[in-house]
Amino acid sequence: MPTITHIVTDKHVSKRLDMFIAHYEPQISRNRIQTLIRDGLARVNGRTEKPGYKVKQGEQVTLEIPERKVFQVLAEPIPLYVIYEDRHLIVLNKPPGLVVHPAPGNYTGTLVNALLHHYGSLPTAAAAGETARVRAGIVHRLDKDTSGVMVVARTHEALAALSAQFKARIVQKKYLALVAGVIKKGSGTIEAGLGRHVKERKKISVHTHKAREAVTLYKVKERFKQATLVEVEIKTGRTHQIRVHMAHIGHPVLGDRTYGGVRAAKFNEATFPRQMLHAESLSFLHPETGHPMTFLAPPPKDMAEAMAFLRKGGGNQDHDEKPY
Repeated sequence: MPTITHIVTDKHVSKRLDMFIAHYEPQISRNRIQTLIRDGLARVNGRTEKPGYKVKQGEQVTLEIPERKVFQVLAEPIPLYVIYEDRHLIVLNKPPGLVVHPAPGNYTGTLVNALLHHYGSLPTAAAAGETARVRAGIVHRLDKDTSGVMVVARTHEALAALSAQFKARIVQKKYLALVAGVIKKGSGTIEAGLGRHVKERKKISVHTHKAREAVTLYKVKERFKQATLVEVEIKTGRTHQIRVHMAHIGHPVLGDRTYGGVRAAKFNEATFPRQMLHAESLSFLHPETGHPMTFLAPPPKDMAEAMAFLRKGGGNQDHDEKPY
């Protein structure tokens, strides 16, 4: 495990420890630097400090960089539910429970493993330290337990064009979500910046030191006695955005074990085995022709059954509204 040493000069006095290391090691991501510090692999004069520690002149900062394990991404005969494909892209309906790309803890059984089996080599925008096959064709992601429409690139040109559309917020993404409680307003907008939770670092939260803009629009589709079916459109694509925003306004997604809290926990776990969130539609411009394209996917069986359960278990609060 290589060790690197840097001495704090007057130029960097009072800089955060993570920023000091980032200045000298720009090839290492800020998140990884913070992880190395918390794991005790970055020390100041031999002692462990927090990432926000303000360095002092003359201090010696040592950094141990463990070598990342390289793993082979194999093609696996996993079924794909393709909605559309041409020589530029693939649009598919991702089932719940499928991880998008390999990562620690999920090296096999992912969407990428399936794509490699069905389509062979695909273009990549792999992060530093990853093999090119880790993110083969992946333009955007859905959480493991979120189902629905995804687009995958088949050429480098398509990958670049589609990625640019996501970055420019040209892509329109609409979801269906079953949430706890009855939402009385017909529609609404949630504007609350998101980032890592100040204490629980594995969670995303509005309570964060470094918030990034996040905007979510919702519209009520159907009301039940103790729950609501909403159509959600996200204007920004932050991690766990819908789940965190809906919980923030007091209507967490049913089945969400991370952000659901007490309100969602009172519902039958057998009926809501995962977060009831489904990417219903995706609209973008074809990367080659520029032609507008919209693709739809109906809710999967578990979510359809959950909606039927809510209807049977008390009916709709608003009988004038048509069921989805």
